[in-house]
Amino acid sequence: MTKPIIGLPGRRKKVADITGFPDQLGDVDLDVYFAGYAREVIAAGGLPVHLPTDSDPRDFFDSLDGLVLSGGADIVPRRYNASPDGNGDYEEHRDDFEFALLEGAVKRQLPVLGICRGIQVINVFFGGTLHQHKPEHARYDVHPDTRVHKVHLEPGSILSAVYGRNELPVNSLHHQAVDQPGTDLRITARCPDDQVIEAVEHQRCSIVGVQWHPEMHNGNDEIFDWLVKQAENRPK
Repeated sequence: MTKPIIGLPGRRKKVADITGFPDQLGDVDLDVYFAGYAREVIAAGGLPVHLPTDSDPRDFFDSLDGLVLSGGADIVPRRYNASPDGNGDYEEHRDDFEFALLEGAVKRQLPVLGICRGIQVINVFFGGTLHQHKPEHARYDVHPDTRVHKVHLEPGSILSAVYGRNELPVNSLHHQAVDQPGTDLRITARCPDDQVIEAVEHQRCSIVGVQWHPEMHNGNDEIFDWLVKQAENRPK
């Protein structure tokens, strides 16, 4: 049986931004993402494929069965009619690329999993807004797989069915978060301490966004099983 192909875009960096390379390579471009995204897709039975931002997103759509929108830089605020607050780190070319990918995924009924930045891309794409700075949620003082707080999952949501519970401990590495949810997006998880939105799900499409990093949790995370299963069963 052919494995479902899951597209995985990443972040463009310079070699100089990464330690361990010769100085002479400093101006060379790198495409990077956390290896956990690909490992989790593989463990769930899918085949992860890197989607470089130099390409035309339209060239991928006939080959993909699903999409992971990974973490990274902040979204340019004008996309949600806001002005920069001075705390952002932006990659506009990546915004253009991933918004086009998401548009194609919606049209072709591909399942989408958005993680950290990914939930924010989903929300802004559907007309929502963001809180530009929630520094208390960026817990870089502990190991990244540390589950630093719980989220409450809405009964009847995809997430509550996937995890078989209505409460889930999660890690937290984000400094931005969903403010007003976009059209047809249902809030399906919140942090009970401050009511920050931690997950959204589209009400008609197979699209889930989570603010935590499930690819960093110990063991294989069930949300990737959901993604790959949806990719296997999507309308062809």
